[in-house]
Amino acid sequence: MLAALSVQTTEEAEERRRELERLLCRTGQGEREAFGRLYSLTRGAVYALALSLLHDGHEAQDVAQDVFVRVWESAPGYRPQGSPMAWLLTIARNQALSRLRRSGRQVDLDEEAWNAIPAEAPGVTPEDRAFLQETLARLSGEERRIVLLHAVTGLKHREIAQLLELPLSTVLSKYHRGLKKMRALMKGEISQ
Repeated sequence: MLAALSVQTTEEAEERRRELERLLCRTGQGEREAFGRLYSLTRGAVYALALSLLHDGHEAQDVAQDVFVRVWESAPGYRPQGSPMAWLLTIARNQALSRLRRSGRQVDLDEEAWNAIPAEAPGVTPEDRAFLQETLARLSGEERRIVLLHAVTGLKHREIAQLLELPLSTVLSKYHRGLKKMRALMKGEISQ
């Protein structure tokens, strides 16, 4: 079941990076079709990051919408260097943190919010998805965020460290600790 969280191969990740880069450049030239494709490919990751920070599905949807408005406005200035996904998720993180600062409140992650995260892994049953959600919910917020960023977006640990403004060693230890907890939960070694 942890295979549902597996990341892309290096070749697939590089092709996805190139595609996102092309789409961002075309979006910067005002191509709405490219922007629509960019949105389709990245909305799940943007929403998941916003949700992991805000813990509220409606707030995360609002932030995701704000992110794509900002992307449309900022795309003409985008310079292809580094990861386009990291660029998008940095915008998402900044928007979510800004919203948190303005509101000063946090809400528990509800079932509706979990269900709004797209299920893109083939062969994952609704029961598997529910169990994955349960195990992810048992991780600390930072562990969950790091595991999801790596699995859902394919970001490298170094990119996650930059995005979350954490030392690489912290990201690596929290990622491995999170996976270890999830494996133990799935094997029944930790009580639910």
